[in-house]
Amino acid sequence: MQSLRSGRAAVTLALCLGLALPVWVLAQDAPPAAPTPPAQTDPASPEPTTPEDPTPSEDPTAPEATPDQPDPTAPEDTPAPGASAETASLELVRRSDKDGKERRIRIVRTGTSDETGIFTVCGPQEDDPEDAPNLAVFSETGAGGVQITIDKNVIRVPLALVTQRPPGDGEDGSDGRVEASAGSARFLDTVPPDATERLTRCGVETTPQPAPDTVFVTQGKTELRGQKLVYDETDGIARIDGPITFQRANEKDPLTGSSERIEVNVDEEKTTLVGSVVLNSEGGRVSRAARVEYDDAANVARLFGTPEQPAESVKGGDTLRAGMILYDLDRNEVYAVKPEGGTITGEFREEGDSPAESPSAPAPAPGRPATPPVPGSP
Repeated sequence: MQSLRSGRAAVTLALCLGLALPVWVLAQDAPPAAPTPPAQTDPASPEPTTPEDPTPSEDPTAPEATPDQPDPTAPEDTPAPGASAETASLELVRRSDKDGKERRIRIVRTGTSDETGIFTVCGPQEDDPEDAPNLAVFSETGAGGVQITIDKNVIRVPLALVTQRPPGDGEDGSDGRVEASAGSARFLDTVPPDATERLTRCGVETTPQPAPDTVFVTQGKTELRGQKLVYDETDGIARIDGPITFQRANEKDPLTGSSERIEVNVDEEKTTLVGSVVLNSEGGRVSRAARVEYDDAANVARLFGTPEQPAESVKGGDTLRAGMILYDLDRNEVYAVKPEGGTITGEFREEGDSPAESPSAPAPAPGRPATPPVPGSP
């Protein structure tokens, strides 16, 4: 409790002097660690909002969403209808050992109404170690949901639980863990006297309810859906459990598909579809791979196969197989790349030819694509 009072004094002094505060200090001071009766207003306030980020403007036209599932068509930074422009946010700061760069994972509750969710930070209790992490709870069933920004991906969920360790000396933020899914959270009327779990001791109850199509991921023109996200600082990878379904807008040839899960490598800034990946273009191209590195901004996907199951793309009578296939997302065209020691095979038929009459495609020189690669490819 002494640390909480000191944190509040620091926030008050800084606000009076017009100083910017580090994210962790703001998050620590945001709500009280003691139970907060539901009758009080939502603890989301200007204090926990990071100084670097302006609050989004109110959009009274945003559509309503059913409980526990934000509307996937709602704009990313739009608060719930009728809510004020004040939002609560928190950032995890990851420092890569590979290149020394800082990369931030940002979590925002877009609504502020007590009726659609809560935001609170539960600090260490009296008998917890001094270096115990803070636990933050974000819940929002309104149109904007809880937004999690990781690399190029904007993810929307109804519930996110964030663990953030204290920053080290000289650090203005720190890393941690995020668990997000459908579900809800509420303040308890009373704290059970025998409570041992930290959030319960802080007067908060969370109810995660992972379900398909409740985790919405947007990357450029592409929209993906899964059922649970877990990010952990130990490896810096955010994993979204499937089944994953996705679609990419294209006036001439829209793309849909599926995979078992999504992995976002924060350090390498890569988004990968993993496990039995299938891409279906409306124009008839069907592509399969063990994993696909996806970059909507560069309009390219890289399909990776295995020795036992090479990447494959089929359209009409044409079949292309290779260790890696470059996929042009705008044109739904493919280009094969022959890895060292690998092969490229295929069947390319004229109309009326039978499979037996179709010669296999000759393999290009090692390391060279069968045709010129798409922009941004190696």
